[in-house]
Amino acid sequence: MAKVIGFKKNINYVERRAVRTIVTNEQDEIVLLFTQNGNYCKLPGGGIEADEDHLVAVEREAMEATGCKVMMDGECIATTEEWRKGLRQISYCYRGRLVENTGIPELTEDEVLEGLKHEWISFDGALEKMKASQPTSELGRFIKERDLYFLETYARSMGSS
Repeated sequence: MAKVIGFKKNINYVERRAVRTIVTNEQDEIVLLFTQNGNYCKLPGGGIEADEDHLVAVEREAMEATGCKVMMDGECIATTEEWRKGLRQISYCYRGRLVENTGIPELTEDEVLEGLKHEWISFDGALEKMKASQPTSELGRFIKERDLYFLETYARSMGSS
């Protein structure tokens, strides 16, 4: 299932491939990231390095953002294609489950400056929190639209609303 976000214009675009994940723990909560300085929520994930396998990339990105070792089920549940400010990004979303919570994220300097935090929250709570967020940037609005789509697709695949 794919969703297009934004519009292609007559300019040159840098292409980026990225992964996202919806990770559940034993309490059926999911891990959600919140960017304080941008006032938006997002799913764990990030860019795929050259020649990197999607599942390796998503497990690495989840560990970096949350300090959690996760395992993917191997199935991409949805994709998005984003067109924004000279960037064409294809994002792939996977289901995962918590294996171990080390509690030690490896945030980049930019993520620390953004006030990036993570929390475990019920799926319905995560969906409500993401819908209620008011991003203060165009990037935040793109991320909100992308990750809401991923959460809603996940809910449908699990037989929820």
